[in-house]
Amino acid sequence: MKKYVIERAIPGVHTLGGAELKGAAATSNSALAQLAPRVQWLESFVAADKTFCIYLAEDEAAIEDHARLSGFPATRITELVRVIDPTTAG
Repeated sequence: MKKYVIERAIPGVHTLGGAELKGAAATSNSALAQLAPRVQWLESFVAADKTFCIYLAEDEAAIEDHARLSGFPATRITELVRVIDPTTAG
């Protein structure tokens, strides 16, 4: 499985409340169940009018299938090839 970051342009996403985010997660989980084991959602970060989601997937097509089934746009899909953090400095 490859790791991806998916940028989703969703106007107003930063204003959603807990119940709305719970519903969005349930919708995503339903789509993921249909696509298993091709794609897995790890976590998402909410910014103004966007989310940035971290996924494991076989390929970009699996992420595009999730976007279609869930109704959440995959505005930009980027494969992550390496991770660095403060400990990389040694």
